[in-house]
Amino acid sequence: MVREGASDLHISPNYSPFFRINGHMIKVKVAPLTPEKCEKIVTETMSTAQSKQFRNRLELDWSYQLPGLARFRANAFVQNDGVGAVYRLVPEKIKSFKELGLPDVLSVLADQPKGLILATGPTGSGKSTTLAALIQHINMTRKEHIITIEDPIEYVHKGINCLINQREVFRHTKSFAGALRAALREDPDVIMVGEMRDLKTISLTLTAAETGHLVFATLHTNSASKSIDRIIDSFPAEQQPQVRVMLSESLTGVVAQALLPRADQAGMVPALEVLLVTPAVRNLIRENKTY
Repeated sequence: MVREGASDLHISPNYSPFFRINGHMIKVKVAPLTPEKCEKIVTETMSTAQSKQFRNRLELDWSYQLPGLARFRANAFVQNDGVGAVYRLVPEKIKSFKELGLPDVLSVLADQPKGLILATGPTGSGKSTTLAALIQHINMTRKEHIITIEDPIEYVHKGINCLINQREVFRHTKSFAGALRAALREDPDVIMVGEMRDLKTISLTLTAAETGHLVFATLHTNSASKSIDRIIDSFPAEQQPQVRVMLSESLTGVVAQALLPRADQAGMVPALEVLLVTPAVRNLIRENKTY
């Protein structure tokens, strides 16, 4: 998978494995895997505790490392013929904005002292890679305390000028919300929230940004303006006017992205829509005119 430059490996019973290369599913030239073989491959990459958790929940997110080669973010599931899994490649080296083909405006966002910065886009659009580049930029240019809350930990950061604590949901903490609540008492400068997946997490993320921290978070939305609506719509109707004011004051920027195949088929390139929050944008958020 690493050698072929695949982004994902798909394993399903009674099928040959598939690689996703430059957005396309490519069948690997090996015999179809039996249900028993599939289960063996998948559970071999889990710890005993993870395997037990998988048996109880019938699906599991976890990370797996081949030292010196790469890390993988994995998801296992049970389907009609047995156990299947998808492994997403997470390179060990964190690339810079320039190496990733990202615009210079991202360093402007990373240099903000406080506020909420959202990375949005569909699954597999490179949000985690962009966030890792933002964290790495801060790690090289500032002297601060960074806390990441992820499910699971993807890119592993080594402190250069910053102290970096990475926490994994279900392994180091019970929930995003619990870790976020604790993070506010851990003297952070920068907090990275892997996913704003429920109301409690969204609410605490907004509070963290409002109380003077720089907060990065991801959302599964397709545009910058839809991200603002998604956050506000997750609150009950009676709270929405207050949330709109909170968001207008704390939001600093939104990076909506997609990955597109290059014309020469030699890889993928990011297409970005970057919203920088100006006084005029804050006013539009307050007045519910995100359209």
